[in-house]
Amino acid sequence: MKSQATMICCVVFFLATECSHHRPKNHIKDRAKLQNFEGKPGTGRIQEKCHEPCLSSTNCSQPCAKHFRGEIGFICHQKKWQKSTETCTSLSVETLFKDSNAALRLSVAAPSIPLPILDFRAPEPVKSVAQRICKNCPHDYACIIDVVKSSETTSGNIAFIVELLKNISTDLCGGVTREKMKSYSEVANHILDTAAISNWPFIPDKNASSNLLQSVNSFASQLHIRNESEDIVDELFIQMKGFHINHNTTKRSFNFSMSVDNTTESILGMIEIPRQELHKLPPGDTFRAISIAFPTLGAILKEPHLPNESVSRPINGLVLSVILPETMKEILFTFEKVNKSRSTRAQCVGWHSQKRMWDKNQCKKMVDTMDKVKCHCNYTNVMMSFSILMSPKSVSDKALDYITGIGLSISILSLVLCLIIEATVWSRVVMTEISYMHHVCIVNIAVSLLIANVWFIIGSNFTIKSQEDNWCVTVTFFSHFFYLSLFFWMLFKALLIIYGILVIFRRMMKSHMMVIGFAIGYGCPLVIAVTTVAITEPQKGYVRCDACWLNWDNTKALFAFVIPALVIVAVNLLVVLVVAINTQRPSIGSSKSQDMAIIMRISKNVAILTPLLGLTWGFGIVILIEETSLIFHIIFAVLNAFQGFFILLFGTIMDHKIRDALRMRMSSLKGKSRAAENASLSPTNGSKLMNR
Repeated sequence: MKSQATMICCVVFFLATECSHHRPKNHIKDRAKLQNFEGKPGTGRIQEKCHEPCLSSTNCSQPCAKHFRGEIGFICHQKKWQKSTETCTSLSVETLFKDSNAALRLSVAAPSIPLPILDFRAPEPVKSVAQRICKNCPHDYACIIDVVKSSETTSGNIAFIVELLKNISTDLCGGVTREKMKSYSEVANHILDTAAISNWPFIPDKNASSNLLQSVNSFASQLHIRNESEDIVDELFIQMKGFHINHNTTKRSFNFSMSVDNTTESILGMIEIPRQELHKLPPGDTFRAISIAFPTLGAILKEPHLPNESVSRPINGLVLSVILPETMKEILFTFEKVNKSRSTRAQCVGWHSQKRMWDKNQCKKMVDTMDKVKCHCNYTNVMMSFSILMSPKSVSDKALDYITGIGLSISILSLVLCLIIEATVWSRVVMTEISYMHHVCIVNIAVSLLIANVWFIIGSNFTIKSQEDNWCVTVTFFSHFFYLSLFFWMLFKALLIIYGILVIFRRMMKSHMMVIGFAIGYGCPLVIAVTTVAITEPQKGYVRCDACWLNWDNTKALFAFVIPALVIVAVNLLVVLVVAINTQRPSIGSSKSQDMAIIMRISKNVAILTPLLGLTWGFGIVILIEETSLIFHIIFAVLNAFQGFFILLFGTIMDHKIRDALRMRMSSLKGKSRAAENASLSPTNGSKLMNR
């Protein structure tokens, strides 16, 4: 008390005493500059910025406002000074342990006292704080809470508190009780407040957020749970729960409900311990399971720059940490999405404490709806915290929606027109077995694509609620079946082309061709579609949770479409190459004009066969790759949404036999109309009309 009284005496009467003689001169000189930068008290900010000329990528620094140690760094960006770092702090080990009366008198006198007078010695290192806490408040850490909670959340103070929590967690005195855990969490809650988020990016140590998460997890892992089940911490920005588990415990779960900011509703999160994991525990022993939920930490966690990541990876839910026995390796999470946009996909991730980054390889997505995501993750000593990212695979560009809508409308009209033309000229273009089967293929390709597009439109207009009933299963089944029929009829057409090229002298009967064609075109798709729904629907894994289409996350039912389609595309590509090689007829002494004619003929054949054999679907492989450019998605949407138009153009209109048949049909219709007109104008017919 005597030293504190002396300190206050020096503070009040510093101009008339010799206390100032103990000041280093250079320290006073540096602090004298501070008088020229008056800022808002307690914020650590300054009104003025750098006076130096702002040149591209140059840096400068300015001292903090009064009552703060440290400085603020600026960088010149687009000819304007922008804050880059900040170390302004009003906290120190000394201020943490002052008694409340001395601190109050100090704060009253501080506005009129230069900061150098307040610094009686160099700040004590933060690493000694654990010993001071053990001495002053060993049971609950309450002696530091008021000072921390009354401090401004400047970047410097945040960095100080992170270091404080780190040293407390690594230099313990005694075990971690519930009272210590509550005090520890109150300190962490102060810098996790939404008001502090904007200051985290200016902390020079970019590992500060990762250090905070690791420190909280480390401290909580040493917590002793007294009761069978208890809520340990219930702060706004950090919650903690725990219970006892053993070999015979039934399935246990943690449930959290927290707000990510002051304007949004509460976001839910749930952690489930599978029963098979509980059975791994040694019989007769009791263990503890602890979970921690952070609503704002996702916005703070800083990853190192990733070479293959062009954009930041925002968190879209709570960050959930778990502390389990080492024998447990698997855990289930359910995250409610913050951004519930229909186009927002999710990616389940775990925070790797050593790499300091989100790792997607340790988690598997099981369910992804518009509202929530369910993840299955691996638990390890370096993988204790989990969340969901906005998936980089999502392409929420409205251009794709417009392209798909317009393209499907044009395709449907084109396919209807194609079928009308085929019906009109049918008898004139099916003179041989090959031509007959060629047009059978065209008609069935058009019918399959037309019906598939109609079912696609029906499915895309289903709401989330209607997807829960059997209608969504029906829509998915028929969409799957008719899209597969499209590909298998394209395969049969490719086989007909090879048959026409390679088999010359021996021809198959038309009836046999028809049987083979319908067996391939509709039989194979039916077997695949029925088998898929029979295997996956009993476990509710046939359709996706957010759309009427084949499931991918749970059962990989989508493979039943992707694998046949890509195999057929590969086979048809080989057929196109055979046609191109066969078209190039070698001739002795060929001229340049003949070579050009060959090139034009090859190009025409490839252009005609590409949409008819479904080669445009090959772009589907490209868009499955993560971080694919939007241009590939647009190309894929254009080529496949307009496929019906391409079939009309290349399969019907560009066929010279069909054009000739249409001209003959039009000529015959004109001839009949002229004959009827002449008959009506003939004298005989005229006399009959007069007699009537």
